[in-house]
Amino acid sequence: MKKIVLVSIIAMLGIFTMNAERGEKAFGAQFSYASKHSMVGLGLNFHYEFINNLRVEPEFIYYFESDGVSAFNVNLNFNYMIHTSSKFAIYPLAGFSYARVTPKHLDGVNRFGANVGVGAEYTINNRFAFYVEERFQILKDMNQSVTCLGVKYKF
Repeated sequence: MKKIVLVSIIAMLGIFTMNAERGEKAFGAQFSYASKHSMVGLGLNFHYEFINNLRVEPEFIYYFESDGVSAFNVNLNFNYMIHTSSKFAIYPLAGFSYARVTPKHLDGVNRFGANVGVGAEYTINNRFAFYVEERFQILKDMNQSVTCLGVKYKF
């Protein structure tokens, strides 16, 4: 089952990057906080709007060690943009998640799961936007909330 989910994610990334010349694209950098182990992290993401108001967003988050535990997440989220003004949008998000949690001096734990949440994006100018997201990660024995604050560069 895990291999099927991973292959599906890779296939979707390939399909969306083949059409990467059409919609809005942006790279983002973010600070993240995960509730399960009270971990702070840094993340990078890329979004591509492949249909009006619908975008795909692969993401990587590295969490700094906290109480002897380190972790990282790889996510593939889908956002549906609801523009409330020319500069502001809110969006529900849903997607897939892979988490690797490694307690100090022990083997790591791998988990596949899902993300469900909401975000808001404020366009600063035609190149930069600020965003905030709150999501719930559904992972076996490791459910947690994740809060992200970041900036995107649009091109």
